[in-house]
Amino acid sequence: MTEKKPERRSLGRGLSALMADVNLLAPDDTQSARPRRAEMLIPVDQLTPNPDQPRRDFDAAAMQELAASIREKGVIQPLLVRPHPHRSGQFEIVAGERRWRAAQMAQLHEVPALLRDLTDSEVIEVAIIENIQRADLNPVEEALGYKLLMERFGHTQEKMAEALSKSRSHIANLLRLLQLPDEVQGWLREGRLTAGHARALITTPDPTALAAQVIAKGLSVREAERLAKRAQAGLAVPPKQRPQKEEKDADTRALERDLSVHLRMRVAINHLGHDGGNVVITYRDLDQLDRLCQILSTMP
Repeated sequence: MTEKKPERRSLGRGLSALMADVNLLAPDDTQSARPRRAEMLIPVDQLTPNPDQPRRDFDAAAMQELAASIREKGVIQPLLVRPHPHRSGQFEIVAGERRWRAAQMAQLHEVPALLRDLTDSEVIEVAIIENIQRADLNPVEEALGYKLLMERFGHTQEKMAEALSKSRSHIANLLRLLQLPDEVQGWLREGRLTAGHARALITTPDPTALAAQVIAKGLSVREAERLAKRAQAGLAVPPKQRPQKEEKDADTRALERDLSVHLRMRVAINHLGHDGGNVVITYRDLDQLDRLCQILSTMP
């Protein structure tokens, strides 16, 4: 009798108890009403980040806000860690790197943590799912997370959509962004382009040049789509204008921080020379969008 081959496990199977244990799908902040029980307190210098962490960009204003909350209330939601696979006496962060970084900014010497013995595969999978579910990754980070889940674990877009409560089209559209040149992906990470702008440029002959024009002229998504159609049809487009990456002055950065803390959303101010500029407010979910609309509607 032939031996039955083991079935490839579905997304998240075997991790449900772990997810429930640390409530990974709760917001990554310290606003919970009641502290969660931690198994141990670990000195911050004995913790190291997960090298496969999908998050690469940490918004400075959001980190300052989180550090201020930790300074006042402490770290309420424990980190999830495992023994470091190569360093005795050290621990590797599986989930909670933002809290660890903010705790150091708040000058805490130790943080609460839940210790679990996880395999390398489980560490990667938990880190990706935990970040995606928080819905505050930039589009490139989220797309790289989906790509890693597919490559490392063989998950299909359909399985990911079902397990993560996302539409298959959402996942497919984000994965297409990884076809863009690195420079365009960098502008997308910085918030200078939206995912809608970027999708319009994917099939154009020179997406980098068109993206530069979109940024320089502050074009809407619809205008970017029209520009892309002209390029695909071989029609003339305005000359290439590469946006200059200038260091923002201290006043602009301070204003961005103040607005971000006030709105509790990421705010980017982009000066476009004599043509004025734009303010980009990034919301995490529909609740934040609704709150932003309420704030704007009450302004005189």
